[in-house]
Amino acid sequence: MVEFTPEQQAFAQAITDFCEREVGTRAKRDALTNNGADAHSDTLYRKMAELGWAGINVAEEFGGAGAGNVEMCIFLEEAVRNQAPIGAVGPTLITAAAYAKFANDNLRRDVLAGVVAGDSLSISMSEPEAGSDVGALTCRAEKVDGGWKINGQKTWCSNAHFSKSILLIARTDRSGGKHEGLTEFHIPADTPGLTISGIDTLGGREVNDLYFTDCFVPDSAVVGTVGDGWKQLMSGLNTERLILAAMQLGLARRSFDDTLAFITDRKQFGRPIGSFQALRHRMADHATEIACTRELVYSVARAADAHPERMMPREASMVKLKATETSKAMTIDGMQMMGGYGYAKEFDAERLMRGAIISTVFGGTNEIQRDIIGKTYGL
Repeated sequence: MVEFTPEQQAFAQAITDFCEREVGTRAKRDALTNNGADAHSDTLYRKMAELGWAGINVAEEFGGAGAGNVEMCIFLEEAVRNQAPIGAVGPTLITAAAYAKFANDNLRRDVLAGVVAGDSLSISMSEPEAGSDVGALTCRAEKVDGGWKINGQKTWCSNAHFSKSILLIARTDRSGGKHEGLTEFHIPADTPGLTISGIDTLGGREVNDLYFTDCFVPDSAVVGTVGDGWKQLMSGLNTERLILAAMQLGLARRSFDDTLAFITDRKQFGRPIGSFQALRHRMADHATEIACTRELVYSVARAADAHPERMMPREASMVKLKATETSKAMTIDGMQMMGGYGYAKEFDAERLMRGAIISTVFGGTNEIQRDIIGKTYGL
């Protein structure tokens, strides 16, 4: 089983204690999320920031905790397991890692200081005709005097409606292959020429369309090197997929715990329904899958800490695939085992199921993850 140092164990317990105090009841969570309509509570997240958790993987020189991937995964797993409504944490930590690697000194310090204080960030890649095939994007940035003029549409941009800024991937050159001529730009959310329009989903308003109309940004807004956007994106996949996996591990554990409590308490035919073999065996299978997933998450996290410059396409895709499929299976089965109560909003089962199912789509669909894994075996 996964073993932590005493310090890591204390850290995990501190997160649990904080969440029990701040969001330990449905009433407290509803008060922070407009009765569940909002996925992110800025108030709660900034309280976490005061404890140093929002900047968990930000270097100490920028005010962060300077922790590794293992500690980052502990934070994400425990926060999600304890139902902290901090839906912006995943995109923020993913985006912050890109600024830490590639932004110029002034921009890096400014953005990362905001992350440490609890600011939310977004990253924008997808377009109406460029989802899994990110290299097909057409949103363009044209060089003009003193900067860049951006035109085009982006879609499925998580949390842009309350983020401080957006890391945009746009096309700056069409002369080469589809993975060439892409560049990352820092776009403050209030930049003139940018319109943010929400998309209604099963989870409420979590994602957005972005429309750029002659949107000007200065040369200093370039993050990294002009034309190297694809390489920069690929270099962040270890972190991105670990973040998604750790969060879904926490969600799967929440679903398991809630389902176990329900089937232990709920009685039919004169006995707890969990005592029937059909349910008991299902829970045994899910417990095993969650334990395997946890081993994989922290194995990959430790490998990423030991070899920070190493690309791990196979392992990163495996951990994202395994964690999201595990959480999807657990939450769907959890709803089934709870019967009608699993479908009722009185319980959290239906919300957990929605959060698990979409996880198999964002961050690279699980079909894409399987394709990547297959290619690493020469297939």
